Amino acid sequence: MNPIRILVVDDSLLMRRVLSDLLQSDPRISVVGTANDGEDAIAKVSALNPDVVTMDVEMPKMNGLTALRKIMEIHPVPVIMVSSLTQREAALTLRALEIGAVDYMPKPNGPTSLNMDSVKNELLEKVKNAVSANMQLNTNLVESMEHEKRPHGLCDKVISIAASTGGPSALTKVLSHLPRDMPPILVVQHMPIGMTKWFAAGLANECKFRVKEAEEGDFVQAGLALIAPGGFHMVVTKTGKITLNQDPPINYVRPAADVSMISAAHTFGSKNIGVVLTGMGSDGAMGIKAIKENGGKTIAQDEKTSVIFGMPNEATKTGCVDIVAALERIPKEIINACEK
Repeated sequence: MNPIRILVVDDSLLMRRVLSDLLQSDPRISVVGTANDGEDAIAKVSALNPDVVTMDVEMPKMNGLTALRKIMEIHPVPVIMVSSLTQREAALTLRALEIGAVDYMPKPNGPTSLNMDSVKNELLEKVKNAVSANMQLNTNLVESMEHEKRPHGLCDKVISIAASTGGPSALTKVLSHLPRDMPPILVVQHMPIGMTKWFAAGLANECKFRVKEAEEGDFVQAGLALIAPGGFHMVVTKTGKITLNQDPPINYVRPAADVSMISAAHTFGSKNIGVVLTGMGSDGAMGIKAIKENGGKTIAQDEKTSVIFGMPNEATKTGCVDIVAALERIPKEIINACEK
């Protein structure tokens, strides 16, 4: 098997060396080049044809966001953004995910910022996942999605949505095409601590209903989407109250969609609508099974429109998915499920 060919882009010479060393510690990965700014990155993507690019966000001459746009236009390749979790870089990273970046890696903070050993396994896993990303997706997919009008006879339901790799863009496209008067929505998007707050704020600007990062003591309510905070499982109690915990990761992730979906299934029974969008791994499969077994409706994104088909595929394998749909159809399928 040929090694995965990586281009490392960062304005810091030290960070380029650290990333290159971490990546090449795996014999299945080869760093074929490095670039110190966005202009250099564009030229080397065309010249080297790497399988994956790791891209810094803030760089001189041309930043990572501008470089990403141009790469997606002229030579689409899986790009993993590497950024700190400052407010500015978090916002830019989320924008990069909407433009076409496959995934992101937070830079380590504090005194260990020069030593990325703590994130080595995560970095290697993300690179290996990125190779299988679907880069043929229609980047203008959102243009083909019909803006749904306010449905008549919307029933009392609860919607739980799971997403991971490719999820920020998919969630934005789905939630922004839902009407204002929606039932409660619970969202679990795999993100580190600090990112979910800015992701929720960005979604709030795109959606017709309220969106916020979930807090301890929140209640599920119509017209409100709650985003599970990074680093915390989000649980719904029998009274519809949100509790957060830092129990061990499930399926290697925290927050885990399975935790939220299973608690919602037990609390709301047949009122549940479970949705699994693009993502790596199997999170959401157990949650979909629990929702279906308690009388709820279930939806999964199809392979063609998924950046990574792992999570929707695992959910479908349970035999508990009612509808497999392209991303542009999912808002309509959610509304149809709400009306039944």
